[in-house]
Amino acid sequence: MTVLVTGGAGYIGSHTVRLLRELGREVVVYDSLELGHPSRVLDAPLVVGDVHDQAHLQRVIEQYGVDSVIHFAAYKAAGESMENPGKYFDNIVGGSLSLLEATRATGVSRFVFSSTAAVYGTPEVLPITEDAPLRPDNAYGEAKRMVEQMLHWFDQCHGLRSARLRYFNAAGASIDAVIGEDWNQSRNLVPQVMRAALERGPKLQVFGTDYPTPDGTCIRDYIHVDDLADAHIKALEYLEREDRSITVNLGTGRGNSVREVMDAVARIGGVRVPADEVGRRPGDPTVLVADNQRARETLGWVPAYGLEQIVESAWKWHSTHLEGLGQ
Repeated sequence: MTVLVTGGAGYIGSHTVRLLRELGREVVVYDSLELGHPSRVLDAPLVVGDVHDQAHLQRVIEQYGVDSVIHFAAYKAAGESMENPGKYFDNIVGGSLSLLEATRATGVSRFVFSSTAAVYGTPEVLPITEDAPLRPDNAYGEAKRMVEQMLHWFDQCHGLRSARLRYFNAAGASIDAVIGEDWNQSRNLVPQVMRAALERGPKLQVFGTDYPTPDGTCIRDYIHVDDLADAHIKALEYLEREDRSITVNLGTGRGNSVREVMDAVARIGGVRVPADEVGRRPGDPTVLVADNQRARETLGWVPAYGLEQIVESAWKWHSTHLEGLGQ
């Protein structure tokens, strides 16, 4: 039995591929390499392709005997999605539909989907449970919500069981610093703080300092990328064991502000973080923090790391990869 990992040469995908391999799973990575990098794949087979190419996907699924899919391949910059929403709907919704049709045509029965807390938008109640209203504040979150709905109907109509993993803010590098995030390709906060602190790029832009939070900056639930990889394997095992679909949040249950992340980087790296305070970005909720009880109870998943380990692992990675991954 083989797992197809789309976007497996990307940031979160590559950590998941590595763990799958360590657990003895057969894996094939499918990635366009637009944002991924082949060095991250390590010893797993890599097929270069676009998720819009249904015929190619079907050939790969049949060639490798794929019976399960973990789907990461997608753009993920919420701010950019508000500048170019069509790009995000085409990439996330259109690409996912092609992949789903390929799974239907080839009899794949299990599908783990990389969703996002952005489907909730600005929550009315914290922490956020899976039953909270879905009111995305940006096109990225809306596109992911649409894919979740597609998965519901592919389950109802075709029996495709899926795990929809709504995770919060992925961050950090592998604890052993073998793989990590490419700050040349990512708009995520932690790599951009690292880049500014290590003087390899412009000053950090702090988007909004007038939010109704203790220090005026946005608060997010930062989750270590190795914890996320573990959750994807546990979600796949759940589908194999239970044969029914599930939607779960993946977060630590604790929020940290932008300033708290900056302070942690400054403390752990022994540096200052040069920054400019600028206006808010459209589509940025004030606070996003997960209720992860369902993931704990149904998947048996418990996050092992907090902000300190996230920053420590990211510092170890970025300080030894000062040019990123060379793309």
